[in-house]
Amino acid sequence: MRDEAALFETTLQSLPLLHRGKVRDIYEVDAGKLLIVQTDRLSAFDVILPTPVPGKGKLLTSLSSFWFEKLAHIVPNHLTGIPPESVVAESEREQVAGRAFVVKRLKPLPIEAIVRGYVVGSGWKDYESTGTICGITLPRGLREAAKLPGGAIFTPSTKAAQGAHDENIPFSEVDRLLGKDLAMQVRDKAIALYTEAADYAITKGIIIADTKFEFGQDNAGRLYLIDEALTPDSSRFWPADRYAPGKNPPSYDKQFVRDWLETQDWNKKAPAPELPPYVLAETTAKYQEALRRLVG
Repeated sequence: MRDEAALFETTLQSLPLLHRGKVRDIYEVDAGKLLIVQTDRLSAFDVILPTPVPGKGKLLTSLSSFWFEKLAHIVPNHLTGIPPESVVAESEREQVAGRAFVVKRLKPLPIEAIVRGYVVGSGWKDYESTGTICGITLPRGLREAAKLPGGAIFTPSTKAAQGAHDENIPFSEVDRLLGKDLAMQVRDKAIALYTEAADYAITKGIIIADTKFEFGQDNAGRLYLIDEALTPDSSRFWPADRYAPGKNPPSYDKQFVRDWLETQDWNKKAPAPELPPYVLAETTAKYQEALRRLVG
């Protein structure tokens, strides 16, 4: 990853640009399909950082591809199998090679489907103050980073506009937003996806502490897994051999970046500080190690 130039932003002219997200640039292929390009941008605390991670987009694409295929029996995903190089001009193929998907154009659901197997991050803060996460009452006396004794829980959040922060919401709010049947389907599919992925990852020496899924629907109301799946950008990966409850373990994700940012004089609003070379190198190494362990 470190040997190539970073792609901070795509400049495709052959397709209409629909949206630039925190990491992904989205283009319209036609009425039924989109091109999603994973750039090397990195975000933290819902702010895009000025320093890209070279090759990160290709890594996210490889890892998402692996999980989309492995978990397709639980819920269908948005991939079409169309090569991204085939939908752009020849001069633009380098921008999409290895870092893009041509996907079905679906209607995204207005929530983040977060599943937690461990009490950490914002979930730990909620638990410390209220004894609950997203309205779910948990046993007393849990330590930070403890495994949830009753199994994984569904802890949804709002989808905030760029620059704003997502907020945890109770399941009753998901019910209100989606309707009871769809809300239960999303919850059950998200927990099934997480559970199977976590069971696999532990055999590779990685604990998936929590993760975020996004879902969409087609015109017939069928549910699909969209966006990305179980990457270091959307999940908390811990090395199993360094895990101990009571403290936040080192992780194969952008927590290293978050921890460094917490030491800076920064108000968590744009513009964010530039990452120093050692933070960038360590983050790159962590992402590579996650891919190597999970996919080989």
